[in-house]
Amino acid sequence: MRTQVAIIGAGPSGLLLGQLLHKAGIDNIIVERQSGDYVLSRIRAGVLEQITMDLLEQAGVAQRAHAEGLPHHGIELLFKGERHRIDMHKLTGGKQVMVYGQTEVTRDLMDARAAAGLSTVYEASQVSLHDFDGTQPRVRYVKDGVTHEIECDFIAGCDGYHGVSRASVPAGSIHEYEKVYPFGWLGVLADVPPVSEELIYANTSRGFALCSMRSHTRSRYYLQVPSEDKVENWTDALFWEELARRLDPAARERLVTGPSLEMSIAPLRSFVAEPMRFGRLFLAGDAAHIVPPTGAKGLNLAASDVGYLSGALIEHYREHSAAGIDHYSARCLSRIWKAERFSWWFTSLMHRFPETGEFGQKIQEAELDYLIHSEAASTSLAENYVGLPMVHSN
Repeated sequence: MRTQVAIIGAGPSGLLLGQLLHKAGIDNIIVERQSGDYVLSRIRAGVLEQITMDLLEQAGVAQRAHAEGLPHHGIELLFKGERHRIDMHKLTGGKQVMVYGQTEVTRDLMDARAAAGLSTVYEASQVSLHDFDGTQPRVRYVKDGVTHEIECDFIAGCDGYHGVSRASVPAGSIHEYEKVYPFGWLGVLADVPPVSEELIYANTSRGFALCSMRSHTRSRYYLQVPSEDKVENWTDALFWEELARRLDPAARERLVTGPSLEMSIAPLRSFVAEPMRFGRLFLAGDAAHIVPPTGAKGLNLAASDVGYLSGALIEHYREHSAAGIDHYSARCLSRIWKAERFSWWFTSLMHRFPETGEFGQKIQEAELDYLIHSEAASTSLAENYVGLPMVHSN
């Protein structure tokens, strides 16, 4: 097989890249080691920045997000038992975020790809990348016991933290930065109405909590738990009891409980791999970086990577220019490190750190008090939360 761009991974970043390239007339094949149903079963983020919405529009797949998504103009910070609203819309000159589940983004992109008759290989095993340091990269995989090979101009590694793409880069060519946090998020998805119209981020002496949603009838809740905790230690009843303890009285009164559709614990880490380009192989999304979910940046960073990469590849084919390709890694990393900083800061501000004790809790509460009473500090939070602009200058 021959294509212009071989994309490894059929998550939202790989599918979005494929759709943007298709719209520009650039041929691509996606290779995914899991089944389509498995990809759709992954419960992930649901807060989309304006940049992500713009890219979905560019790809022609934003109709359902606009129809069913929930535009949010603010968030609420809960500390010392009281809630305080950050008006992002006002503080950023009219910007907002859209609450729309990553699963739904993936479904929309899958449907668009199928409607266009584009090639996606699911359940591809033994995927391997070859010769991306030269001019004729190849992707090899096994499907139904038969070995296949794709010849291409470029390879886009959109296959996540554990994927083959980053692992294929020679060890000395990549520098990895990592911070592992001493806690995780116990998450529950339930078909119950949200406790609030906007997200509530709670800092409490019992630990962090987040009240989020997927729709007017489906809620997503999280609790900070020790990193060694196990899902088996929790029941639905225990989860709802602990969540109620971490809410203010008004939210506790409004909390509707119900059976969980899904319960899982996600570890928290910050991770960046540099650079993100190796010859004709490009890393994008979780293959190159992970952020704690506190700032809702994971999917949005992946989308901005894809925005830069699609633009660079379109420039290469249309204008025979290598400028976008040559600057891809630097442009992405400039935005990534700002998002890493924000996610680390917000995580540090809202979570209970065992080693800092009561002093640490008081410092957090003082900073939160300053944050809600200082327009400059509130604006900084709002600007970062709605998403910093993509910059194309070098």
